[in-house]
Amino acid sequence: MSSHSKPFGEFDLIERFFKTAANSLRTNADQAITLGIGDDCALIKPRADEEVAITSDMLVEGRHFFAGANPERLGRKALAVNLSDLAAMGARPLGFTLAIALPTAENTWLEAFSKGLFAMAEEYSCPLIGGDTTAGPLTISITAFGALPKGEAIRRSGAKPEDDIWVSGTVGDARLALAALRHEITLSTEDLQQIEHRMHNPTPRIELGMQLRNIASSALDVSDGLLGDLSHILKQSQVDAEIQLDKLPKTDTLQKQDLQIQNQFAACGGDDYEICFTASASQRDNIQAISKSIGLPLTIIGKTVPKKDDAVKVYLLHESGALLSDAEAAPFLKSFDHFAS
Repeated sequence: MSSHSKPFGEFDLIERFFKTAANSLRTNADQAITLGIGDDCALIKPRADEEVAITSDMLVEGRHFFAGANPERLGRKALAVNLSDLAAMGARPLGFTLAIALPTAENTWLEAFSKGLFAMAEEYSCPLIGGDTTAGPLTISITAFGALPKGEAIRRSGAKPEDDIWVSGTVGDARLALAALRHEITLSTEDLQQIEHRMHNPTPRIELGMQLRNIASSALDVSDGLLGDLSHILKQSQVDAEIQLDKLPKTDTLQKQDLQIQNQFAACGGDDYEICFTASASQRDNIQAISKSIGLPLTIIGKTVPKKDDAVKVYLLHESGALLSDAEAAPFLKSFDHFAS
């Protein structure tokens, strides 16, 4: 980020770009935030019958987003990925803190970033309540807080054998957009415009998560690839899974690609921020009613099965029902590794 404006001190920067906007949003309907920016700590006071969900995510330039990325979209996404974690647990947002390292305190960049950040915060009633700034390589770290009724958090450990495995929306478009931007795949301008928002501007499924309380047996958000993330549920719940590749929900744009690419991007592409969850087959009517009420497609992609060996396993099935060999399945079972080169 180059700068031709007068440099900001840390407290001037916080005051101008973050504190003023944060104070204008610090009006939770239930007054859960009793003290926001301006003291050594923020104070959160959830209702007596609730517990607090806490999540943190870090975005690093060059690892999680391109150098020179649009700062307004980056501000939206930085908060959205944390809200997605709250959604997976069934929590409603309370507030968030922001710690950001900046190579330079550049006026235009900060205005755009804070605009996107606070637009997302306002959309989901999640005010900024504290944080920190420093100089350094561009790194954005957000901790988000949510609330939910005691005992109703949707954990990863609750799946039972023969549960349906569901996923919200569609998967694979963010990976397809990344492939196009990396020039790995050529897309038409129209097709890229159709899907690029999935990579830059994900939608946290907050309403879905809250409605799945007491319905879903387990859940998580899909950040590092659908089947790789699903394996976390399997490990926590000690079950295996059977997945039908032809059931993975894909957009028309992704379906224009070779079938191998379609399935690979949908199965392990990452950056989708949809909700993958399990539920008893007895809940199908309730889940379809939720889908209709919030206008979001929810798709059964397989089922959990009893664990056969020490290590959990995802069994992939062709449309015919035939089992893919380990070699055939391997490309679909990878997940994003933040420490891989």
